[in-house]
Amino acid sequence: MLLPCPGLLALAVSPTLCALGAVQVLCVAAAGLSRVAEGTRFERGGQWLCFAALAVVGTACGASIQLGPDSAAVCAATLALMTMIAVVDVAPRG
Repeated sequence: MLLPCPGLLALAVSPTLCALGAVQVLCVAAAGLSRVAEGTRFERGGQWLCFAALAVVGTACGASIQLGPDSAAVCAATLALMTMIAVVDVAPRG
């Protein structure tokens, strides 16, 4: 029985990039929860959570520039997505 070369199965995953990805996922979830809380008594808290998450992703976006252009671009896309969610959530309704 032939086994694959163990060197081919190894992936070089940086713990910093994993943490950055986890932060982005949690922040997008926070922005999504602010949309779900619309019209409930949790709406104000959800909006503050979304704004705090925007600050976290903005800081991570600035810090990720040192990690490389790919991680900075992904972080910038996350920040743009969260900004759009915040604009839709906080915009006055007519």
